Amino acid sequence: MRIAVTGASGLIGSALAASLAADSHDVVRLVRHRPRTAGEAHWDPAAGTVDAAGLNGCQAVVHLAGAPIGTRRWTDQRKKELRDSRVLGTAAIARAVAAMDTPPEVLVCGSAIGYYGDTGDSWVDEESPAGTGFLADLVRDWEGAAGPARDAGIRTVHARTGLVVSTGGGAWGRLFPLFRAGLGGRLGSGRQFWSFIALHDEVAALRHLVDTPSLSGPVNLTAPEPLTNREVTAAMGRVLRRPTLATVPAPALRLALGEFAGDILASQRVRPAALLGSGFTFAFPTIEQALRAAIQR
Repeated sequence: MRIAVTGASGLIGSALAASLAADSHDVVRLVRHRPRTAGEAHWDPAAGTVDAAGLNGCQAVVHLAGAPIGTRRWTDQRKKELRDSRVLGTAAIARAVAAMDTPPEVLVCGSAIGYYGDTGDSWVDEESPAGTGFLADLVRDWEGAAGPARDAGIRTVHARTGLVVSTGGGAWGRLFPLFRAGLGGRLGSGRQFWSFIALHDEVAALRHLVDTPSLSGPVNLTAPEPLTNREVTAAMGRVLRRPTLATVPAPALRLALGEFAGDILASQRVRPAALLGSGFTFAFPTIEQALRAAIQR
């Protein structure tokens, strides 16, 4: 297949592009700089422009681009950057594929379980309503921006990804060094649920979304059994063989991170109902398996 990927330099996008290329798929990377190779095409999410010629012949587009959520405090300006990078970018891609004479068969758009807000101890799946707060509102608008593709009859899938377990980036990329140094511990009460997924399974799931015609709309990309932060902390200690006595009280997190701390302390007990129902099999379904896979890679 010929598959276009945005965000191909990020944690998930780079792993996906490498996986596709290893299986001899033709990968087109949408980039914001001037294309340097035949495998790159230009787009400008802020301006809403896409080099549609670079998408010609693509059977699928996987749109993963977006500014990192947790690298800086959520000032008003940063919130605008987070929103624009997702909503404007998705709208640009959706309009571009909808206008093609021969559009791709499927558009897989990155999304997030932040859609559900703080769910406490309650299970949620793809049928659950949106939560409240900045991230929930952002994800709702982010997914809504793909409307032109859906309206054009293109199968559109929203990959609501959880916390990706990897040493290479994301939230876990910052956790691993702390725990290796013996400075890891629970965050806040530790009772909040973390819905995680191994990077290997994230990539496999994205490819499954491309290859499975029955899947459309929101699909949760999380392992089957989310754990509390306290349980994740204990697993990190066992796998890395380090003490996990440190704790970060909720007030300290809020002081250090501002509004973003609320997302870290929120509980999201997410079930990947659509993914499991479509026959997907996780290679690393447990947290210890996911952690060991991340370390080995």
